[in-house]
Amino acid sequence: MVECNDPRCPQHGTLSTRGSTHVGTVVSDKMHGTVIVHWGFNRYYPKFERFTKRSTRVAAHNPPCIGAKKGDVVRIAECRPLSKSKYFVVIEKLG
Repeated sequence: MVECNDPRCPQHGTLSTRGSTHVGTVVSDKMHGTVIVHWGFNRYYPKFERFTKRSTRVAAHNPPCIGAKKGDVVRIAECRPLSKSKYFVVIEKLG
């Protein structure tokens, strides 16, 4: 286990989470301290009585104690804005 002294870590720091949580796959870990998480969902259209496939990619803060890599399945939670494009933080690695 890596020593975590990150103030933006939800377990060891002071960052609080609120709002929605999602489970997705890490598709990029090239940025320092940030991962891109992708997940898919179905949306129903009442007019056509059918579903369509949709997907979302968001940037999430990756604390050093979790250390998610490309291909990992992670759970992310909403938090306060950490930068221009980061509103989520990785809270656990599932696989």
